[in-house]
Amino acid sequence: MNYTELTAAIKGYAENEFPETVGSFTSASQIATFVQEAEQRIYNSIQILALRKNSTGITTGGNQYLSAPVDWLSTFSLAVIDPVTGEYEYLLDKDVNFIRQAYPYPTTSGKPLYYGLWDENTFILGPTPDANYTMELHYFYYPESIVTAGTSWLGDNFDSVLLYGALLEAAAFMKSEPDTIANYTARYNEAMSVLKQLSEGKNRSDAYRNGQIRVPIR
Repeated sequence: MNYTELTAAIKGYAENEFPETVGSFTSASQIATFVQEAEQRIYNSIQILALRKNSTGITTGGNQYLSAPVDWLSTFSLAVIDPVTGEYEYLLDKDVNFIRQAYPYPTTSGKPLYYGLWDENTFILGPTPDANYTMELHYFYYPESIVTAGTSWLGDNFDSVLLYGALLEAAAFMKSEPDTIANYTARYNEAMSVLKQLSEGKNRSDAYRNGQIRVPIR
């Protein structure tokens, strides 16, 4: 289901063209808001593979900080690549206070073993890199919305989740009757359960590291 089809479905199910409201909140902007709110709810409820991304960066010798990608939200793993052997060595996630305690002097340098979240844009490494290392970050991000891209993984593979999620937002906007909201909620939860089985069950059956949500496969 692409965005044009999704828009038509929302209007049809809701039996509402969502005319312009006070403040120039147009029909198009209303529906876009419903869909984007639904996407955010889904993306923060289930770890689907479409939310994973890889990025590489280079440390600077003598600088213990590493910038995060602009679309980074949370980390799955961070690895340093040995410049001689090409071997991947995964860093352990630690609090900033652990790194500061383990390496109280920023001048203590070597190949990084640990990383922590310094702020929303930066990682801190321990020890401070003694050279320019290539780092590979596997992380969680929000993919481009179907509103602007026209298509998305959810629209192509689990349009029911996206449709009923958007209808729930629309129902709240329209102050729909409780039975209508209950019906949308039941259909949404049913679709989410199927998606959860795929994303956090079948796709996690051989997960090695902690931090990945896993549910039993029925």
